[in-house]
Amino acid sequence: MFEIGGKTLKSRLFVGTGKLPDYSLIEKMYYEAGVEVFAVAVRRIGPNTKHTKNVLEYIPNDAIIMVNTSGAQDYKEAVKIAMIGRELTNSNWVKVEIEKDTKYLFPDSIETLKACEILVKEGFKVFPYIYPDLNLAKELEQIGVEAVMPLGSPIGTNKGIGCEVLLKPIINEIKIPVIIDAGIGRPSHAAKAMEMGADAVLINTAIATSSDPVKMALAFSKAVEAGRLAFEVGLLKEYEYAQASSPLEDFITG
Repeated sequence: MFEIGGKTLKSRLFVGTGKLPDYSLIEKMYYEAGVEVFAVAVRRIGPNTKHTKNVLEYIPNDAIIMVNTSGAQDYKEAVKIAMIGRELTNSNWVKVEIEKDTKYLFPDSIETLKACEILVKEGFKVFPYIYPDLNLAKELEQIGVEAVMPLGSPIGTNKGIGCEVLLKPIINEIKIPVIIDAGIGRPSHAAKAMEMGADAVLINTAIATSSDPVKMALAFSKAVEAGRLAFEVGLLKEYEYAQASSPLEDFITG
């Protein structure tokens, strides 16, 4: 069990819905892969989605909606999107995602910090998407966010954990959960994130653009579980030279 944002979860796999080819896959992921948290970009749902499919109609009632401020370019816009999102979804979970840069989609740390300060005071459960920056993570922790979501590598690149040396200090030094978000392209990447001690991962592109999103979600779910179990047990020390797998004593002689 995983306690976060006032909820008790069984799964540490969070899934984004932005690139899904068919929203009906969400319910299948919920039941077949055990996914409980779905991130939803508010700009995709709006109050007047009569001519397009509304993602909210496909999310099971017991699932948790994480409002995503994707598309916001400053803190004011992010706060506005979060407010609208809470009204539309009745969920106070919000992923604060602010990007002025549209090429690399790197998060804006200053604007993110401003938005988080306001949203925490407004009663949101805040999950900021950030650079793997320990100092920023500590500031956000002091503000009262529920977790930090540092990137593994740039959004949609599928490059995996490209900044392990920067992520480990965050995992080791802050008390709130760390959710690795962005760039995870394979189940093995997710397992590595969990083996490092991350509390969860959020996946969108790697699942949504696969040939079978539900089966891929299941693969990620199993990888997350395996990585977490390995972390809890404790990973073995690496050695420079070979270590015999069988004892060298008590060989049969004669």
